Amino acid sequence: MKIASVVTKAATALGLRQEQKAYSLSDPAINELFGVVPTASGVSITGYSAMRVPAVLQAVRLISETIGSLPCKLYRDSDGSKEAAKDNTGHKITHSRANDWTSAGQLRVDLTIDALLRGAGYAQVVRASDDRPLELHRLDPSKVQQRFEDDGEPFYLVSTERGQVRLSYRDVLYIPAFAGVSPVKLGREAIGVAAVLERHASQFFSSGARPSGIITNEKLQGGEAGSTAIANILKSWRKWRASANGDPLVMDAGWKFEQPTMASTDAQFIENRLEQINEVARIFGVPPHMLYQLERATWSNAEQMAASFLQLCLRPWLDKWQDAYATVLLSDDERDSHYFEFVIDDLQRADAAGRAEIFGKLVAMRAMTPNEVRAAMNLPALAGGDELANPYTTASGPAERQQPKETAE
Repeated sequence: MKIASVVTKAATALGLRQEQKAYSLSDPAINELFGVVPTASGVSITGYSAMRVPAVLQAVRLISETIGSLPCKLYRDSDGSKEAAKDNTGHKITHSRANDWTSAGQLRVDLTIDALLRGAGYAQVVRASDDRPLELHRLDPSKVQQRFEDDGEPFYLVSTERGQVRLSYRDVLYIPAFAGVSPVKLGREAIGVAAVLERHASQFFSSGARPSGIITNEKLQGGEAGSTAIANILKSWRKWRASANGDPLVMDAGWKFEQPTMASTDAQFIENRLEQINEVARIFGVPPHMLYQLERATWSNAEQMAASFLQLCLRPWLDKWQDAYATVLLSDDERDSHYFEFVIDDLQRADAAGRAEIFGKLVAMRAMTPNEVRAAMNLPALAGGDELANPYTTASGPAERQQPKETAE
C-alpha cells in the first residue's frame, strides 16, 4: 500500500511547483511524515509525549521559563556608554508586550518550547505602514516551512486558511534548536528507555509486574476441588488484607504462602532510573541537580553547576534570541548603534561577592574603568568614570599637588 504526500521543492512569488512522492507503510520515513518517531524500546516519542517523562518536563520547563523570566532590553551606544533605547518600538516588543494579549516573556517561553520539542520556534512580525515593527505573533511550527533562495537567503512558506503565504526572513522571528533538530528527536532512544522505566515502575507498584505473593500446595493435584479451594483462599486472603487488624494469616493444611524477594537486578532498578535522568540532562545540556538528581550534589558544586547552566546551556539560547531580535526588529542603520541584551544579573546573584571582588581588582589594577564596570552591571555611566585610576591609592592627584600650601602665621 502506498501513501502519496505532497512535498514542496521550490516556490516563487507567483506560485508553487509541487512534486508528488510516494511512501510505503513499511518505509521508516512514513513515521517522520506523521510525526511518530519509534524507538528500539518500542515507545513512540514525540515532542509532547516526551514530556510525560518527569526529567524531560523539568528540563523543558527550566530552559523555557528561565529565558522567559529574564528581561531583554534594547540598548543604544551613546558617547562610549550604553542606555536603554525606550523610544524604539523594538524595546517595547522585547521588554514589555509582544502583542496586546501576549507578554514578551511569555512569547519567549512559547517559542523556546517549540524549538525544544519541535526543532524551531516562529513568530510573524506585524509592521506599520512605515515598516516599523509593532507586534510579534506566534506561528504554529507545523504550518511553517523554511526554504532558501539560490544565494542562501531564507524565506518562509506559512499555511493559512486562505492558502500558503510567502514571508521574507525579515518578517519571521526564527529560533532554531541545535542543528535545526529537536533535542527530543535526537535523544529519543534515551527518553524511550526512561519512559519504559516509568511504565515498569507503575506496573511494579500496582502489582502488575510482580505478584504480592505465591500460594502453593504440593499435595493437591488440581481438579475441581483444587479450583474451589483456591477461590476460598483468595476470598479469605482479600478479607484478611481488608481488615488490617493485625490478626495472623492462617493457611489451611498443606497450603503455603511465599512472598517473592527483590532480586539483585531489581535492586539496580533505581540506579537505572537515576542514570536516565543523567542522560536526559545530557540531551538538554542541563546540570543533573537542576533536574533534582541530587545524588552527588553538594553546596559547593551546586553553585558551580548553576554557573555552568548559565554559561553552557542558557548562553547559546540567549545569543539566538538576541540575534533573531536584531534581524527582524532593527533596520540596517540601527544595527550599527543598537543591540539587544538579556539582563542576567538575577542568575549571577549567588556569586555576587565573587563578582564584586573581581571588578574591584580589575579597577585597582587599572584594567577596567568604573564606567566599564557599571556597563557590565547594566548601570548608566557617571561623570569622571572613564579614568583608569586606582581608587585604593593614597597619592594625591595633580589638582591637589598644584595647590599652594598654607603657611602657619
